[in-house]
Amino acid sequence: MGGQKFEYDESGSTFFYFVLSFLGLILIPCTFYYWPRKKREDPDVVKEQCQCPQCIKKRALLQNSEPYRRLKSLLIKLVLIGGWALLIFLAYKVSQFDYEMSNFDPYEILGVPLGSSQSEIKRAYHQLSRVLHPDKKTGDEKAFMMLTKAYQALTDDEARKNWERYGNPDGPGAMSFGIALPAWIVEKENSIWVLGLYALIFMIALPTAVGMWWYHSIRFSSDKVLLDTTQMYFYFFHKTPHMALKRVIMILAASLEYDKRHNSQVVERQSDNEEVPLLIRQLPNLNEKCKEMPLCRMYSIKARAILHAHLSRIPLNPDTLDRDRQFIVKKCPYLIQEMVSCVNQLIMLAYAKRISRLPTIETIENCMKLSPMIVQGLWEFKSPLLQLPYLTEDHLRYFATKKRHIKNLQQFAQLPADESRAILKNLSDFEYDTLMKVLGKMPLIDFSFRCEVIDDEHTNVVTAGAIVTVTVTLERKNMRELFGDTNAAEKPSIREEEEDQENGEGNTEGQNQAKRPIWAKQGKKGHKGGKNKYKGGNVKHKVTPNPSNAPKVEEKQPVVQKKQKSTDGAESDVESGLESDEEKFSSDDEKKTAEDDDFEWEKFQQKLNKREKLEGKSKLSHGVHAPYFPEDKQEYWWTYICDRKSRTLLTAPYHVTNLVDREEVQLKFTAPRWPALYTFTVCLRSDSYMGMDQQLDMKLDVKEATAIPTVEAQWEISESESDPNLQGSEYTTDTSEEEEDD
Repeated sequence: MGGQKFEYDESGSTFFYFVLSFLGLILIPCTFYYWPRKKREDPDVVKEQCQCPQCIKKRALLQNSEPYRRLKSLLIKLVLIGGWALLIFLAYKVSQFDYEMSNFDPYEILGVPLGSSQSEIKRAYHQLSRVLHPDKKTGDEKAFMMLTKAYQALTDDEARKNWERYGNPDGPGAMSFGIALPAWIVEKENSIWVLGLYALIFMIALPTAVGMWWYHSIRFSSDKVLLDTTQMYFYFFHKTPHMALKRVIMILAASLEYDKRHNSQVVERQSDNEEVPLLIRQLPNLNEKCKEMPLCRMYSIKARAILHAHLSRIPLNPDTLDRDRQFIVKKCPYLIQEMVSCVNQLIMLAYAKRISRLPTIETIENCMKLSPMIVQGLWEFKSPLLQLPYLTEDHLRYFATKKRHIKNLQQFAQLPADESRAILKNLSDFEYDTLMKVLGKMPLIDFSFRCEVIDDEHTNVVTAGAIVTVTVTLERKNMRELFGDTNAAEKPSIREEEEDQENGEGNTEGQNQAKRPIWAKQGKKGHKGGKNKYKGGNVKHKVTPNPSNAPKVEEKQPVVQKKQKSTDGAESDVESGLESDEEKFSSDDEKKTAEDDDFEWEKFQQKLNKREKLEGKSKLSHGVHAPYFPEDKQEYWWTYICDRKSRTLLTAPYHVTNLVDREEVQLKFTAPRWPALYTFTVCLRSDSYMGMDQQLDMKLDVKEATAIPTVEAQWEISESESDPNLQGSEYTTDTSEEEEDD
C-alpha cells in the first residue's frame, strides 16, 4: 500500500454509489415514520365517545388545533416522493454501469452463435459496422466501439485468450483505489466554493443549531418545566410550610410559563386591558391586590383570574380569553406534578435537618387535589356528580332527599336502574344513556396492600429501624360493574374524612388543625408509666421521621442492660438476651438447608426483577372524560403512606401512569426505632377525577430489634444516651394517643 495514489472519480459512477447508499439510509426510516397516515377510527370507539355538547366542542377544537396540518402533510408527501424518484433514478444509473462493465459478451454483441467460424464473425462485423459506423446516419459511436472490441476479441488469439480467462480482451484490470466523490470538488477554480460550503455547514450552521438546542434545554427540567419556575416553587413552599388550596392556585398562576418574557408562546392582546378587569369583577376571593412578587404581576393576575373562571365554569370570549384558558390549563398537570415533587423534596430536606421548616401533609395533598379540579373544571367543594355530562346544580337537589342521600359517583352507580332514571327524569333518553355510558367507563379501583420486611429472615415481623416494604396493589375496573349492585361495599374516601374533620366530628381543636404529634404537646401533668413517651418539656429532643428516601445518618447503638420491676418491687438487672439469641441463631442455621437457601435466593431475585420492571413506566392507561380540559387526558394516580396523627409524610408520592388493569407499586420507609403499635395511612389519589380518592389504615406492630451478639461492649455509653427521658418515638403510637385523650 506504500505509495498508492488515491484518485477522485472522473466519470462519477462511484459517486452514484455513495449518493444511492446515503439516500437509502435516510429515505427508508423517514418514510416509515413521517409518511402522513389517515387515522382510522374504530366505529366501536366512536360509539363509546361522549356526545355531550362540551365533548363535541372539544373534539372539534382538537381537530382544528393545527391549521396547517394539511399543507404540512402535502409537503411531506412531495418531499418523500421526490426522494424516492431520485433513488429510483440513481438505482437505474448504477445498474447500467454494472451491465456495461460486467456483461461483455462478444458473441452477443456480434449476434453470432457460440463457436462460429472466422468467416461468419467477419461477415457479421461488416454488416453491423455499416449500420453503427459514426459516419453513417444510423451510426452510434459507443455501440461501434463495443462492436470493434468484440471483433478483436474473437479474431485476435491473445485477446481471445484474455477474454476466455479474465472476461476482458484487454487482460486483467489493475486494482485502483479512489474516493467516491466527483473530481470537480478538488479542482482549483472550485476550491473557494467548496471551502465556503464547508465553513457554512461545520462552522456556522452546526454550532448555531447545537447552541440553540443547548440554550433551550438548560432552561427546562426533564418534566418540561422551567427551572426558574421550579426555583420559585421551592421558595414559596419553604416560606409557607402549611399552604392552603387557594394559595396553591396563586403559586400555580405565577408560573413563569405564563410570562411573555420567559415563554414566546404567550399571546398578549390589547383587549386584555378591558376583558381581564371585567372578569376579575365576577370572581370573589381572587386576591388581586396581593403585593408579593411575582404574584402581583399582570401575567400572574390574568392567569389566576382565568383559572378561577375555569374552576367556576364561567364562559369566556372564544377568540381571546378562552384561547388563553386552553393554553394555561393545558400546562397545569405538568406544573402540579412539579409542585408535588418540590414539596416532597422539601420534606426530605427537613427530615435530614437541612432546612428548619417541615411542610405539612396538607400542603402536598392540596397540590394533589388541585389536579383533578383543573382537569374537571370544578372547585373542591362542588359535588363530584357534576363531572357527569348534562348534570347541573339544579339536578343535585334530586340526589339529596329524605329517601336517599347520594354524595358520590359510586353511590349513584349502585342505584337500581329505575331509581336512577327517576332521579334524572328531566333528561331525555339520549342524554340519560350518554350520562350512564360515561359513568360506566369511569374507574373503580380495588385498593389493597401488604407489608413485609424483605431483607429480614422473618418477613412478617417488623422490628425497630427495619426497612418496611409496602406493596400496593391497584386493580382497575369499570364503574358499570356496580350498576344496580346495592350490596357492594363503599370505598373509604379521603374526601369524606376531611369533610368530617371540617364539620367537627373528628377534630376538637379547629377546622384546619390536625391532631398534633405526641412530642409537640406540652401537658402539665406527667405521662403514665411507659417506655415510649416524652415528658412534657422535652420538645427540643424531638426526633423527626426518617423515611427510606431521606438521607440517613449512621448511628452507633450501644448495648444497654435493661432494668425491669420484679414481683417484690426490687429492681433486677436483666441481660438483653444475647446468649439465648446466639443459641437461636445457631439452631436456625443448622436447620436451614441448601434447598431453602436456593428458594430464598430465587424469591429475592423475583422481587428484584419486579422492581426493575416497575422502573420503566409508560404514559398510557385509560382516557379521562374531561370536556373542560383542552387535551386528551390519561388516568394517573398518586399513592403514598403518611401518618395522619403527626401530619407527616413517610414515603414519596409514587406517580402511577400505567394502570390499565392491574399494577403493583412498592413503597419503602424506615420503621420507628421504638417498639409500639402504630397506625399509618396508605393513600390513593387521582389526578383526573374528583371523589375517587381512597385510604386504608395500616396497623404496624413494631417489635424490639434483636440485639447483635457481642462479647464485650464496644462503645462507651454517655449520660445523654442512657437517659430514659430522651427515649421516645418519632411517630404517634396508639397507646400514647389514648393516654393523651384521657
